Amino acid sequence: MKKVGRRSFIAGAAAVSAAASSFPAPAIAQERMEWKMVTSWPKGLPGLGSGAERLAQRIGVLSQGRLTVKVYAAGELVPALQCLDAVASGTAEMAHDAAYYHIGKAPAAGFFTAVPFGMTAGELNAWVRFGGGQELWDQLYDGFGIKPFLAGNTGVQMGGWFRKEITNVGDFNGLKFRMPGQGGQALAKLGVTVVTLPGGEIFANLQSGAIDATEWVGPYNDLSLGFFKVAKFYYWPGFHEPGSGLEALVNKSKFAALPADLQEIVATSCAAENDIMLSEFNGRSASALATLINEHGVQLKQFPKDVLTAFGKASGEVMQEVYDNGDDITKKICASYFAFRKDIRAWTRISEQAYTNARLLEFKYPEG
Repeated sequence: MKKVGRRSFIAGAAAVSAAASSFPAPAIAQERMEWKMVTSWPKGLPGLGSGAERLAQRIGVLSQGRLTVKVYAAGELVPALQCLDAVASGTAEMAHDAAYYHIGKAPAAGFFTAVPFGMTAGELNAWVRFGGGQELWDQLYDGFGIKPFLAGNTGVQMGGWFRKEITNVGDFNGLKFRMPGQGGQALAKLGVTVVTLPGGEIFANLQSGAIDATEWVGPYNDLSLGFFKVAKFYYWPGFHEPGSGLEALVNKSKFAALPADLQEIVATSCAAENDIMLSEFNGRSASALATLINEHGVQLKQFPKDVLTAFGKASGEVMQEVYDNGDDITKKICASYFAFRKDIRAWTRISEQAYTNARLLEFKYPEG
């Protein structure tokens, strides 16, 4: 056997070490987690349902599979309107729904979806992100052990589907109308019997006559749910939801247990979906409305001025009652929301509102 000198051994060892260093270090195994996300939306529903699916997929992709989220449509794991309870109890780590479904438990929750004659989508985003809304929302849901995020928006909604034409305020008296949130409470002041139903149950109730009218979202969603088959009068504008925020609810202890980068991925994914969903509704609603009118004989109608005035009066009374009867956090949220609404309305009037009014003037442009 050939003897190896000390210098040769050291040189050989150095060469082996250098060669080894050219290979990547073995990856450190990272824990992989799967969360459940319950939703209030029927399976396959465009916009709301597809938004929840996109949100889950984005979290999985950005985390490179370290955190995957399985989506459950309404009724698959829990009933459509029990998402908050499911996340609070730990039945699911996440949920995607609308905050105003929970005004029975937290009356101020409605401010984070929509308030009658309240803020538009852009204005709501501004309040939540830069007007103190998120901090107040965190306080409101802290008692449930939940961290909330904006995670979608439908934009301005339609006024609703009616079996019979609405000609004056008196036509609302005795009407059975599906509308959740404070908008529904305003309608109750006009003699309406208000019904709260999840999206998947509306068509059957409208078809059977259990309800006379319903609102849901707008043309894109409403076309897919088939309301035009049993109600032909489609009214605008919707006073009740001028820019409806959707929420992602995350179990607070589960969120706190995530590494910082995964927390940021969840938050950023929600913010992305908040923008993408609004784009989807705006991008699809025009063609859907044309289909409803031209192919299904839907009659598009504008609410008479006296009806809108009555809506406004009733809505003001409801919101005053929310403030007067509210606990400390409700009063704080109410005061913050309406102070911000007052300030931003002045800017909106001379920016977007003034521009869209000017765009109605007769100009010659390519039609495309």
